[in-house]
Amino acid sequence: MRSYRDLFRTPEFSPFFLAVSAQTVAQTMGGLALGVLVYRATDSPLLSAVSMFGSSLVQVLGATFLLSAADRMPPRTALTALPLLFAAATAALALPGLPVWTIFAIVFAKGLVESVGGGVRWGLLNEILSKDGYLLGRSVFNMMSGLMQIAGYATGGALVALLSPRLSLLAAAALYVLAAAVVRLGLTRRPPRATGRPSVAATWRANALLWSSPPRRQVYLALWIPNGLIVGCESLYVSYAPDAAGTLFACAALGMLAGDVLVGRVLPPRLRRRLGFPLLLLLALPYVPFLLHPTPPLAAAAVTLASVGFGASLVQQERLVALTPDGLTGHALGLHSAGMLTMQGVAAALAGSMAQLTSPATAMTAMAVGSAGVTLSLMSVGRREERRAVEIRRPAGDGIR
Repeated sequence: MRSYRDLFRTPEFSPFFLAVSAQTVAQTMGGLALGVLVYRATDSPLLSAVSMFGSSLVQVLGATFLLSAADRMPPRTALTALPLLFAAATAALALPGLPVWTIFAIVFAKGLVESVGGGVRWGLLNEILSKDGYLLGRSVFNMMSGLMQIAGYATGGALVALLSPRLSLLAAAALYVLAAAVVRLGLTRRPPRATGRPSVAATWRANALLWSSPPRRQVYLALWIPNGLIVGCESLYVSYAPDAAGTLFACAALGMLAGDVLVGRVLPPRLRRRLGFPLLLLLALPYVPFLLHPTPPLAAAAVTLASVGFGASLVQQERLVALTPDGLTGHALGLHSAGMLTMQGVAAALAGSMAQLTSPATAMTAMAVGSAGVTLSLMSVGRREERRAVEIRRPAGDGIR
């Protein structure tokens, strides 16, 4: 599969794409509206950041106890039910007078359910396209995510500014219902990818198998930590520049779109494989000057440039799929998604706490420096592993005389 045209000619790809697009817009609109709502009520950068990204904090619980369900549920049934649950949760968040603790309870419950959804969704994509088309297909979804986030943040920002955060939340709930309808009407029934009942024991066995491979461990760490810390920076946009937060989120989505086009369609495979770590460094470095409190236009330019680095995840996902047995594809991708989102939630809480004690600009710089440090450490480990592999493959007579 070599072109985007081939993707959209593949049966079921188009409705699947439309359903995920609607869900992405709903998620971004709802997240921005909730972050603004909580910040207006509490004046707390920490609570605002956690309200937007806190659902990710519980993803680790789903990855630990529930993830075996990703390959053991019929995909169409699961992907119809999940958006309907999200619609109900988002509509509940729009209720006036809701206590903050109730808001967070709903946010965390939504995140627990979503921990399984990522595995079901991306495992189904791998079925529709097969492994040889997964990278191109996932790049299209990442590009779509950038465009839909731009649309979602722009629309959500307008609704919040002109009307109210609660109306934006209700609009997001309606989009979740639309996504469920597209899945139910546009996809065919498929059996589960694996047999047996979902269980905690099955989840632990699969997690242990996936984590037992050093190359897979390195891929997971590269997928989870550096970009998770940068999402901590993003969680502070509302408190850094309340009137320009929607613009900053849209610029981040635009940069992510550019990075996905670059990696998924422009770069040749040989070069693409070598740019995973450099792109992760690009993701962090433009945030370091935020310590100087750049104006919103300069901040928007830095955010756009940095977000090109999110294209590194495509390189790492391609390697993860290549390293994973077919029967565990959904579980492996779900573990990636759950771990990534968990790290994003942890980073949002950490960044919010730092901003509470210092300032949003200081916290953003600290998170960026941490991200770059982790990337450099992973690069060093990867090079040592490559040298060791070369030494193992070298014939005995090739020693230095």
